[in-house]
Amino acid sequence: MRFVSRTFVLLACVPAAVVISACNRPASEPPGTNAVPGATAAAGAPAPLTGQAQIDRGKMLVIGGGCHDCHTPKKIGPNGPEFDYDRALSGQPEGEKITAPFKNDPKSPWQVHASGNLTAWTGAWGVSFAANITGDMNTGIGIWTEKMFIDAMRTGKHMGTSRQILPPMPWNFYGQLPDEDLKAILAYLKSTTPIANRVPVPLGPDGKPIEAPQ
Repeated sequence: MRFVSRTFVLLACVPAAVVISACNRPASEPPGTNAVPGATAAAGAPAPLTGQAQIDRGKMLVIGGGCHDCHTPKKIGPNGPEFDYDRALSGQPEGEKITAPFKNDPKSPWQVHASGNLTAWTGAWGVSFAANITGDMNTGIGIWTEKMFIDAMRTGKHMGTSRQILPPMPWNFYGQLPDEDLKAILAYLKSTTPIANRVPVPLGPDGKPIEAPQ
């Protein structure tokens, strides 16, 4: 796949997440402070929700957090690139192969690039691919537990214990949300239509897959 020639601003998905996290952050917490791993909901956090109410809140957090920006592939429509909701939240399309980071002029101010789908990003870290976060049990997030999801958002580790979650995923902002909000997000994601789409593991600067640490 050819990468677009101009920079996509990494913080495109972040502002909404910042707003959400700010609304849920205790008043005494300094702005920009990352949540401590293992932190729990603070005083004033939303009451626990269950069933459809929990799913509905999770949906609003996913929409407000801009998750579709990176996790939903795009298609060309009347207004240019549009979300392809038939593949909503399915991540980097497995049929579009990317085997190496974009080779950039080190003197150029443009150092970060994205695929036309905005589901693959390349920079000094290598190549990151937006995950399949649909409810698919084999290639999506269907098997994730609440603990796995919360740990991932708190620590920046895939599935809470594995390799590092790479840019542009703003896990450190989502990690400031109360547990109940993170549980609601997972409940909604697991309720979505399962889409079988196996996203590749990220690539390092050398183009080699970044595997889980031993």
